[in-house]
Amino acid sequence: MRLNPLNILLNKEFDFKKKIYFVSGNELSLIEKVTSTIIKKFQENEIASVTRINSITDFTEEVGLFENKKIYLLKNIKGLDEKFLIKIKDSNNIFILVQENSQKIKRFKNKFLKDPNSFLIDCYELDKNSKLKILNEYIKISKIKIEESLYWILVEMLDNKYIFLENSLNKIFELDKQDITLSNIKKILTVSNHGKEKVFFCLFKKNKEIINIYREKIQTTSDVNEFYYYCRFFCQLIIDSKDGDDYHNKIPIYLFKEKSFLIDVYKRFDSKKKNMLLKLLSSTEKSLRNESSLSLIHGLRFFLNMKKITTS
Repeated sequence: MRLNPLNILLNKEFDFKKKIYFVSGNELSLIEKVTSTIIKKFQENEIASVTRINSITDFTEEVGLFENKKIYLLKNIKGLDEKFLIKIKDSNNIFILVQENSQKIKRFKNKFLKDPNSFLIDCYELDKNSKLKILNEYIKISKIKIEESLYWILVEMLDNKYIFLENSLNKIFELDKQDITLSNIKKILTVSNHGKEKVFFCLFKKNKEIINIYREKIQTTSDVNEFYYYCRFFCQLIIDSKDGDDYHNKIPIYLFKEKSFLIDVYKRFDSKKKNMLLKLLSSTEKSLRNESSLSLIHGLRFFLNMKKITTS
């Protein structure tokens, strides 16, 4: 059965009865949010531990002394077939499969659509309707009314990537009611010279300068996540672009001042470096998930390694 990710994030009464959750798509920050929300919901209702495994071939049925359930977080689709779906019907465990879109998972998605014990949750960039639903939920929870004209401006300005939209809304609704003005909203939603996003544009500075700027701007796990997904956005542009013209056209309009810098970065990449960058992204995401207490270190290490690949 297919499920809209917003049903997971916004519906407080959503009934988590399925045993398998296949979280896929190409918007990584939304994938991460949905996955963590599913885990949190199960752990709120009962004792449940999380076990991370590479694939279902590594799965062995375990019974904990104190847990009612085990949540198995799978990294790839290896070994997933109809036999597996039948096998776990009577299992007391929960299985969350997290994998980005690719050609090889298309046929597996159809199995999850037909299986009554499964949810298929596709995570893509937010459209206008999705942003409206999220904004309305924030307004409902905060009980703060926003002028209609300001409301629609906000909808248009909010980012399509979940991590940026969530961070922006958190900052906006932390303001006092009288401070929620167009001027203040623009300050929050516009990339600022003082924002943590600007650390990315220090890529060619000396390592000592980068470390000092990073320590000044990136101070919490939330800061690391926001900074990492900002960097990842530009990394994906580099990896996915066919050539310089294709890359040039994909650069967001609001970054017109940084366009020459971004083009300079792209020109330094060939297919070999793109593969190195892809591996770096994969290893960093693994580290951020498994060692969240060390996220500040992993974030800095990622950026310095990215610089090394870019300038080598």
